[in-house]
This record gives sequence, C-alpha cells and structure tokens, in this order.
Amino acid sequence: MTISSATTAFSRFGLGPRQGDLVGLSDPRAALLAELNDEAAGQVVGSELSDSPTLYKSVRLIQAARRKARQESAQSADTMPMDGTSTGAGSVETTTGLSIQQIAQVEGKARLRAVKRADIGFVERLVAFWTNHFAVEAGANQVVRVLAGAFEREAIRPHVLGRFGAMALAATQHPAMLTYLNNAVSVGPESQLGERQVRGLNENHARELMELHTLGVDGGYTQADVTSLAKVLTGWSIGAQPRQVDSYGQFLFRRQAHEPGPQTVLGTVYRQPGLAQGEAVLADLAANRATALHIATKFARHFVSDAPDPALIDRLATVFVQSDGDLKALAISLVTADSAWSAPASKLRTPQEFVWSAVRALDLDLPPRRVMAMLRDLGQPLWDPPSPAGFPDDAATWLAPDAMTNRLDAAELMAAQAQGPDDPREFAQAVLGDAMSADTATAIQRAESRAQGLALMLMSPEFQRR
Repeated sequence: MTISSATTAFSRFGLGPRQGDLVGLSDPRAALLAELNDEAAGQVVGSELSDSPTLYKSVRLIQAARRKARQESAQSADTMPMDGTSTGAGSVETTTGLSIQQIAQVEGKARLRAVKRADIGFVERLVAFWTNHFAVEAGANQVVRVLAGAFEREAIRPHVLGRFGAMALAATQHPAMLTYLNNAVSVGPESQLGERQVRGLNENHARELMELHTLGVDGGYTQADVTSLAKVLTGWSIGAQPRQVDSYGQFLFRRQAHEPGPQTVLGTVYRQPGLAQGEAVLADLAANRATALHIATKFARHFVSDAPDPALIDRLATVFVQSDGDLKALAISLVTADSAWSAPASKLRTPQEFVWSAVRALDLDLPPRRVMAMLRDLGQPLWDPPSPAGFPDDAATWLAPDAMTNRLDAAELMAAQAQGPDDPREFAQAVLGDAMSADTATAIQRAESRAQGLALMLMSPEFQRR
C-alpha cells in the first residue's frame, strides 16, 4: 500500500490529523516548513499561567503551612478540623490562588490547548522531544511538580527553533532542573561554604548534563570530567530568600558556594572566574561533535525509526555542527530528507502521542484532570518521566500486553465522548485516509455501535503506528 505524504506528514512529524486536514494538505513538506516559520507555533500563553518565581513562592508557602500544621498537630490532636479536612499541600491556597493539583491542571490545560490548535503539530512535537531530552521529574518533589510546566514554557519553548546552546543553558539554569538534579545545594569543597562544611559537592547534575543532555553515554568523558564539571557548576543555585524579591525563585549564582580556581574538563583548562566558567564549559559541550551525534541519533529515532538510517543520522549531525546547533536547521534537514518520508511506519505512538492524536481526531473537549489521569494510567504522565533519561519512545517499551489493554480502555473512553458524524467510517476515512487497510475498514463497518467503531479506529495499526 502506498501512503500519501499528507498522511505521513501528520502521523510521523505531527500530532495526527483532524477532520478535513488530509484533504486540505496539498504540499505536505511545504506545510511543515511553513509551520517552522510561524511565530505563534510552539508558544503557550494564557493569563492563568504563572512564571517560575511566582510558582516557587507558592510551593514554599505550601510547605511552610504544612510544617506549621505538623507542629500544631504534634502539640495537640484536637487541632484537626471537625470536618476531617487537613491543611496539607493539596488544600493550601498559594500566591496564585491555586493548590498544587490545580496548578498542574492549569498547565495541563494549556498544553492540551496547544495540541488541539496546532495545524500539523510539528513544532509541538519538537517541544515534546526537547522537553523529554531535558527531562525533569514532576514526582521528584513538590518544587519540581509545581515548576515542571513552567520549565517547558520558559526553558524549552522559547528556544525550540533557536540554538541548542541557548536551550541547554536555559534548561541547566532553570529552578526546576537545579532542584531536580540537586545542583542548587551543591557546594565546592574549597569554597567559602565548603570550608565551613555547610554542604558537599553533588555530581548529579554534571553527570546527567554530559550523559543525557550533551555528549551521550559514549561521549568520551571520564569520572574525573564529571567531578570537575560538578565543581564548575557549584554556585549555580536558586534565590531562596523571600525578602530578596529580585532573585527569589530564580537562577542565582552564589559565589560563596563556587569552587575557586581553574578546572579541566575533556582536556581543556577553564580559568574563567565564577559564573563565566560554567557558561564556557556548557558552550563547548553544546558544540562538541559527540553532542551532535547524540542529538542526531535521538532525533532520527524519535521521528523516523527505532533503527534509523545511518546516513540520516550523519546528515543531521553534520547540519548540527555546521549550523552551530541551529535547531530550526536541524528540523528542516529532517523534513527535507527523502529517507525520513520513505521509511515504513514502524514507530508506535507513545501514550501521549496516542492521546493527543485521538483528541484531535475526535475533536474532544475533555477536562484536563481526566486527560492527565488517562496519561498516568497509560504510563506516560505529563512531565513525570521515570528518570532523568526521560520517557523511552521505542516501540518495544509500549507494546507490553497490559499497556495495550490500557490503551483499549482509553480508546473506548474517548470514543464514547466523540461528537460528529453518526457513521464511524466517516471518521476513519477522514483520519486514516489512504493508510486505512481493508481489514480495518471491514472491522469498523461491522462494529456493533458507533462508539465501538471509533474505538476500533483508534486501536487500528494505522492509527497506532507512525
């Protein structure tokens, strides 16, 4: 079966077609390139969204309230309200006027809104890729949970079509990342604070910065390089004094925690003082050939195949190096490569991609709370990967029997909510287009109900694979 380039554009590079999208796409490659030039693509705005300092202040107020509640509870068991409610983190109002759960739902609603309004969704797919590359784990602690959505909005989206080095710096300095990987509390052994033995050196951030964010696990660095980079990054912290409003909840270089003197990373001696030392190392890591190869491999695997063509990887790595990490040039190189279009549809949509595509296909208006619960049940909760490595996107990970059973449950739930044509075959033809097989068409035709027919469409190989 020959699948049209319009179908490939939406399924491989985008978020899946909505009703009528396939018919209206006459030049798919040009449409993808046009989306890269759309200034509104990839941006999330809304008066209900707060910046990181505001959210950081909110979670600190929650934590203070919880400490106070525990102290009062320890003094007297009679402090519990008569209705049985508590003053835990979920119920305390913050400077945003919202609880932690409500903040998460506001962020989820904004992401869902961006997914639904995207034309093809290529830029949104790029946002998801880079957010997963610089992964933070919302379940790590309350600070990261509250800041996870803001991390994507502030560190990823503004740079998604810019320079990799700028994105890497923004991600490394963001309060969510500094908290998640413990760099905010890392202290140089010979710094002013280190000599007083206030805290010790923490290598978590330095290790993940090399292994995951830049060079890759085979990038040629050593444990000595990790230790040196950890010392370079000491002092990269967060303003934690509420009275210092200009720095509270934001990146702050704490000179008294920074390890003094030169450091050697990957054979280069960095003699810059203070903050400039870390900026110089990060810039060199971003421009390293190993970083280019690591990024190119992940990029090709994510969009095209779990075993991508080596020539495509080399093409992407070369563009990355020659363009000084221009991520827009990287995206253009991907969609203009013939091999990126001709590879068979072997990738399995991740749970998030599955839900986003289904929401678009069925034009669903689901409450963010329900969507986020569905993603948790499917094993890919929003902004909450199992480790700093992010979520895997290979087919084998998501093909477990229980995972497919959960997908069927989600498909049935979403199919039952769909509005539109009474005949599910109309949905299927509009969404699957020329990719729909005779077997899938027959199964949908024989469905006992409209909802069952739509669920069969969502669970079909043509919808699940890209």
